[in-house]
Amino acid sequence: MRTFIDQELTALAKNLEPISGKLEGKTILINGAAGFLGNYFVGVLQHLNRTKFQKNPIHIIGLDNFITGVKDSPFFDANDPHLEFVIHDVRVPYETHRSVDYIMHAAGIASPFYYAKYPLDTIAATIDGLKNTLEFARTKNPQGIIYFSSSEIYGDPHADAIPTPETYRGNVSSTGLRACYDEAKRLGETIATIHHRLYNLPVTIVRPFNVYGPGMKPDDRRVVPNFLTAALEGRTIEIHNRGDQTRTFSYATDAVSGFFRVLLLGRPGEAYNIGSDHEEISVLELAKRVEAAHGKPLDIKLASYPEGYPVGDPARRMPDLKKARTELGYDPKVVLHDGLVRTLRWFELLRKMEGAKMMNAVEMLSAEH
Repeated sequence: MRTFIDQELTALAKNLEPISGKLEGKTILINGAAGFLGNYFVGVLQHLNRTKFQKNPIHIIGLDNFITGVKDSPFFDANDPHLEFVIHDVRVPYETHRSVDYIMHAAGIASPFYYAKYPLDTIAATIDGLKNTLEFARTKNPQGIIYFSSSEIYGDPHADAIPTPETYRGNVSSTGLRACYDEAKRLGETIATIHHRLYNLPVTIVRPFNVYGPGMKPDDRRVVPNFLTAALEGRTIEIHNRGDQTRTFSYATDAVSGFFRVLLLGRPGEAYNIGSDHEEISVLELAKRVEAAHGKPLDIKLASYPEGYPVGDPARRMPDLKKARTELGYDPKVVLHDGLVRTLRWFELLRKMEGAKMMNAVEMLSAEH
């Protein structure tokens, strides 16, 4: 497991090489530090401290309430003296005596299954969490702030808006089952840009497109972990609706590299798409790609949406990356097959770890008797 994660973080650090020097000796506050993306943020910063900034390390303040985050993440060392990990709900203001140079607001509920189940918590985590973060920023005068919005703010784009540029204003329902997430993220962008205009806060906005990779939880309920865990468990892969919705998928090391570029190089008050603009495939084709990555035949069939799932997902989702490429030097490289193989390996390692824990527990119980 450690070797696998080190490979991920080494690849990410290599992607960040042209800009990582801006982080040396800085203090970075990360909301949602125990989440899928937060694991990478903390992990790569610690990796940079070990390999590059030993004399002038980055100090990390990680906040998470563990509603969806992972305790004892293998991606980072919780006992690192340069990491303060605080159990904190972003809906409540946070204070620290430390100066803070950069803020990454990535807290929130991102899986459709979970934000449909907890709609009011989803709204509050985005809106109250962001407002508290920006008010905190006004007292600290950081060099940069990044707000994690979503490609969901575009809703179901019209055909002439694929690939979708940052200038597209969206085709979004304000009352559907997905609105708690979509509309909260849209309002968050309004709040962020107003704080930039009124208080000159250096806040940038990122709109991630379907990020996947190691660090995701098997029960995340998003499409990639759903399909991969079904493959490993020998279950049927169920394709909702007709499976003709299309997506592009961005591997974590590519996407996180883009996020740091938005934080460090982006223009305050501006939004940037980060994702992949190649290999647009249907959800049905994704299942076949998972079958190829798994290397064994899988049972794939069409099925109805499960109860409680927020229907109304976009027919197509694909970013226009011209702005990120031109202004930030963003260039995603990991092809889908390789990313799926790596993510499948991650889930295999998790299953082995869980199996080892069960064996240890059984052995301990046997010893007691």
